[in-house]
Amino acid sequence: MIRPIVAYGAAVLKQKAKEIDANHKDLDPLINDMWETMYASNGVGLAAPQIGISIRLFVIDAAPFAADDDLDENEAKLLESFKKVFINPKIIQEEGDSWTFNEGCLSIPDVREDVIRQERITLQYQDEAFVTHTETFDGLAARVIQHEYDHVEGILFTDHLSSLKRRLIKNKLTSISKGLITVDYPMKFPIKSKRK
Repeated sequence: MIRPIVAYGAAVLKQKAKEIDANHKDLDPLINDMWETMYASNGVGLAAPQIGISIRLFVIDAAPFAADDDLDENEAKLLESFKKVFINPKIIQEEGDSWTFNEGCLSIPDVREDVIRQERITLQYQDEAFVTHTETFDGLAARVIQHEYDHVEGILFTDHLSSLKRRLIKNKLTSISKGLITVDYPMKFPIKSKRK
């Protein structure tokens, strides 16, 4: 089932999400819905807070990045098959050089900005069977994980921008929260929904 994506300005996007355990109600259907919603929106990642559920869960399928001409063959191959569910993630370490990449977000349509992040992370997380993993990721895989991880921490990519950049996009962000935009996937707008 495709669920509406919560737009910029919704309180759930600024909350630190709660951990869950294997007894979490209807987790498998929720994960299936998240995949379906992400693909219908042409995203590469989706966090539960983006569909209004404040739990530490996100899904990633980085295959669309594999076609990037700037990637070396090994990274392209890795991204092509990089499809994972992350439950209760915790970044243990961020290291390596900082690098800039133009990011966007399904909750903030039509806004893309350069964000600086570190190139390598070590992450502890559980998969959908609640098996715990500790893995190191780098490059675009690390970047997508960091972006989705921010969502379960109540952080948006716009929070990484300078105050000047945020001022420059303020009107766009206000329009998004009011639903004064056109998107080709279902969304829930915080200011618009209050009026109904």
